[in-house]
Amino acid sequence: MRLFCFGFGYSASYFARACKWESVYGTHRGDLPLSLEAREKLAEATHILLSIPPNENGDIIIGEKFPAAKWIGYLSTTGVYGNTDGGWVDETSPLKPANDRSKWRVLAENQWLQTGLPVHIFRLSGIYGLGRSAIDELKKGTARRIAKPNQFFSRIHVEDIAQILAASVKNPTPGEIFNCADDLPAPAAEVVEYAAKLMGIEPPPSVPFEEAEMSEMARSFYLSSRRVKNDKIKKILNVSLKYPDYKQGLAAIWHETCL
Repeated sequence: MRLFCFGFGYSASYFARACKWESVYGTHRGDLPLSLEAREKLAEATHILLSIPPNENGDIIIGEKFPAAKWIGYLSTTGVYGNTDGGWVDETSPLKPANDRSKWRVLAENQWLQTGLPVHIFRLSGIYGLGRSAIDELKKGTARRIAKPNQFFSRIHVEDIAQILAASVKNPTPGEIFNCADDLPAPAAEVVEYAAKLMGIEPPPSVPFEEAEMSEMARSFYLSSRRVKNDKIKKILNVSLKYPDYKQGLAAIWHETCL
């Protein structure tokens, strides 16, 4: 198996370690258009991971040729479901993207599903893990505790993303869409409080959403509230989450940080 990653970032780097590959090749910012070496690697790749954000025209990789591809994974987002006021969504729920970024994701998903290639769509919830968690934000002094009633977010540990992708590689199901989320959606403020408790420090003061100063992108994060069901990854891919909730995930991160 030979892996080619369009966008060799945080999630892709964990996936690259989750399977026994003959070779791994990944692109970074500024690597497009592809070099001759990259094109040679792409032509040989049996597995393709797509994790570059789309634009208003959809996915920027659409139209590339993958002559040896047996499996293609597209990393999308649960943001495509939009706001459900804390209600649950699954892979059959209506798509109601609330911002341009999520609308572009819907467009990109459809573009790939219409190619006839062995594409699998993975809708990722909020990604966290070692180096990217509420614990790290508290250490840096950037953590915030924003209070907004009925505000629910779903999360997924990066190691669980890797094992979901690896399970799909082992059992390909082209055309399927999978939500990648843990078992416990929760307010972001609750996660910060728990991280502070693990660290034995006081959490940052609670600030009402209406009074909080933040960028437009950060504010848009709080305008959608939803809880994401993950039954499909368990039933079809037989995945047993390593970190089924943020408490176990953060505890593992804190333990590793303290080693």
